Amino acid sequence: MSPAMLFAAETSPFYWRRTFMGAPEQARTVRRFVGCLLDGCPYVDDVLLAADELVVNAIRHTKSGQCGGTFTVEVLKGDGRVAVSVADQGGPTELVVRDAGELDESGRGLRTVSLTASSWGWHGNGDGRTVTAVFSGEWTE
Repeated sequence: MSPAMLFAAETSPFYWRRTFMGAPEQARTVRRFVGCLLDGCPYVDDVLLAADELVVNAIRHTKSGQCGGTFTVEVLKGDGRVAVSVADQGGPTELVVRDAGELDESGRGLRTVSLTASSWGWHGNGDGRTVTAVFSGEWTE
């Protein structure tokens, strides 16, 4: 489902979209970008954690992290909800939520997103995919 569809009943949700180069240092830039947009949001830390995980996955596991690659971040805010999406340039494998071993240094990204977001999902294929995490709660803007 498109992030915009989540807010179809909302008369005027706020929407931002920005494309970034597929380099590891861009994760910090994304966190600043999203954090500034959600100033005052009571669950901003969860949104930033999810955005970071989705960006790192795009850079590590898809064509977005290759030379010249890019990824796009979308943020929708309204009606006490926030949706953050990362669209990448696709990769060779399907997304999988897994339980990483106690001593594993990676592999917890999508599990973390699934536990902190109200809902999440993805669509796409080897040529490109979008992962969206939705957060909701008490928040008067």
